[in-house]
Amino acid sequence: MSAARVVIVDDSPFSIAVIRNILEENGFEVVGDAGTLEEVNEVIAATQPDLVTMDMTLPGTDGLECTRAVHAINPNIKVIVISSMMDDEILKEAKDNHVSGYIQKPVDADELLAAIQKAIAFEEIFAELEDEYVEVFKETLKDGLNRMTKTLLTYKSEYELNTDFESRGIAVIVGIIGKFSGRLMIDLSKETAHALVAAMMRKEPANLNEVTAALAEYTNIVAGNACSILNKKNKAFGLRLAPPSIMHGDHMLISQAPFKTVSAVGDTDYGEVLLNVGFKRGEDKWT
Repeated sequence: MSAARVVIVDDSPFSIAVIRNILEENGFEVVGDAGTLEEVNEVIAATQPDLVTMDMTLPGTDGLECTRAVHAINPNIKVIVISSMMDDEILKEAKDNHVSGYIQKPVDADELLAAIQKAIAFEEIFAELEDEYVEVFKETLKDGLNRMTKTLLTYKSEYELNTDFESRGIAVIVGIIGKFSGRLMIDLSKETAHALVAAMMRKEPANLNEVTAALAEYTNIVAGNACSILNKKNKAFGLRLAPPSIMHGDHMLISQAPFKTVSAVGDTDYGEVLLNVGFKRGEDKWT
C-alpha cells in the first residue's frame, strides 16, 4: 500500500494527537486537521488529501455534513469515520453518505490501519484496471477475429468517447460486473456485419436475426476472454459478464456511458469495426 496523505477531522486535541501518532508511525503524511465545517472546507480544498478520518460529533455540524462537504470538493477522497457512537442507524447513514469505513473510539491502531488499507487498496486496484483494460480488450477483439475468420484487424484510431454517437447500424453491448462495473460495445454497419458473420459461419447468413445472434456470441467471446485475462492479472477484479444486448436500425443514437469509455476503430477485410469499453470506479462499501 502506497503512503496516503491524510486530514484528521476531530474537535478533540487528544484524539487528533492519538490518530496522528498512529498514522505517522506507519508512514502516512498528516497534511492537516479540522474541527469545524468551515475548517474542513478550507483544509480539504488547500491540501487535497487522499483520505480523511472523520469524527461524528463536531461543534455546529456533524461528521455526515462534513463528509458531504469533503466529497463536494473531491468525490474521490476516502472518508473513514472514527467515532465513539456506533449503532445500526448511524452506520446506515454513513454508508448512504459514501463513507469507506467506520471504527469506534477508543482508536485501535490495527483496526484503523486495516480500514485505511482497504480504502486505499480499492483505488490502487481501480488504477491497475484502468492501466490494463483498453489494450486487453483491443487484443481479444483482434485475436477473436483472426481465430474465427483468419483475417487481421488493424487499429487506426483511439479516443475517449464523451458524447452520444450515431451507430453504424448494429451495436452489441455486453455489461460487465464485479468489483467494478463496465460495458463493452461493438458497433459496425449492417454490410460489415453480414460479411463478417458470413466469414465466421463459412456460409451466407439466412437473415438479419442470424447475423445479430452470431455477433452477440462473438462479442460475448471477446468480452469473456478479456475479462479472464484481466482476472488472471488480479483476482480482486472478479469480472463477470451480463447477457449481451443487441440493437440495429438505420438511424440509432447510442447514449454515452455514465463513466469514461475509450473507443478504438479498426479496419478489417469486411469494413470498419468500433470497439468501445470502459469501467466506472463505483464505491467500495465496508461490511
